[in-house]
Parts: sequence; C-alpha cells; structure tokens
Amino acid sequence: MPVVVELFATGDAYSPGDVRAEIEHVFADRPGDWRVSLVGSKANDRCDMKITGSQDFERSYTLEGSVGEHRPEVIRQLLVRMLPRKMVW
Repeated sequence: MPVVVELFATGDAYSPGDVRAEIEHVFADRPGDWRVSLVGSKANDRCDMKITGSQDFERSYTLEGSVGEHRPEVIRQLLVRMLPRKMVW
C-alpha cells in the first residue's frame, strides 16, 4: 500500500504537492502501511510531523520553519534519517 500523506494547516510555507511527492518518493520501496501527517501551527512557524508504520513504528518531529525545515527536500532528508534502514519481516 502506498504511504498516506496528511497535511493540515500548513499554510503557504511550502507547496503541498512538492511535499507529498518527496514523502511518497521516500516510501516508494518500503513494504507495509505507512502514514505521515504534517500539522502546522497558526501561532508560530512550526509544523509537527508524525510517522507511523509497519511493526508499530512511530516517530515524531517538530519542523522549524525559521531554519528551513519546511522545505520539501529537507523533509525528505529528515524522513530518510528517521526511518529504520532495514525492516525485519
């Protein structure tokens, strides 16, 4: 199953289509069910990212807009670092 990407209140900080494409690329060759949600804040430039997936995998990270973490390519790099290198099935 492809990854499910949810974007909420992300504003105009980045293009939702570009972010979705980067996330889908990261998960293209990963088996299992994955979900990535990005929830923006109206109070500041932060955005909470939550990843859930196979074998009870769960990670959270707060993206800081002031240091450029809202950019699609940075989100992709963060995901790659947060995900396990090899899943044992």
